[in-house]
Amino acid sequence: MRRWLLRGFAIVVVAFVAIQLVPYGRNHTDPPVTAEPAWDSPQTRDLAARACFDCHSNQTDWPWYTNVAPVSWLTQRHVDEGRAKLNFSTWGTGRQETQNIGRQINSGVMPPWDYLLLHPAARLGDAEKTQLISGLQATLGSGR
Repeated sequence: MRRWLLRGFAIVVVAFVAIQLVPYGRNHTDPPVTAEPAWDSPQTRDLAARACFDCHSNQTDWPWYTNVAPVSWLTQRHVDEGRAKLNFSTWGTGRQETQNIGRQINSGVMPPWDYLLLHPAARLGDAEKTQLISGLQATLGSGR
C-alpha cells in the first residue's frame, strides 16, 4: 500500500511540474490605459478598482501565484474574458457590456466567488454594493 501511495505522489508531482511548461497564463503585460469613463465620483472609481479592475481593466495586479499553473490558466481566462466584455481602461473604443452590471453585482455573480477566495478586499458589503451600482449607473448612464 505504501508503495502505491509513493507512486501516486510521484505522479502528482511530475504532473504538477509538467503543467508548469504550458505557457498560457504567464503573459502578464498590461496594455496601456487609453481612456476611462468620466467617473461620477472618486468613491465609485475606488470601489470599481477594488472589486472590478483586476479583470475589467488594463491595471491588473498579478500576484506571484498567477505564475503557477493551473491558477495561472484560470486567472488568464478571467482577465481575457473580463477585458473582452468590459474594460474600464479602453472606454469609448469598442463595445462595452454594461446592460446587467447592477444585477450581476447585486446578485453576487460579480466579482466571481473563486476570485474572492484570494482577493478578500474585493468582497463588498451591501452598502458598498449599493454605492457601486449607483455610481456605475451615474457614470455609465441610467438603465445600465
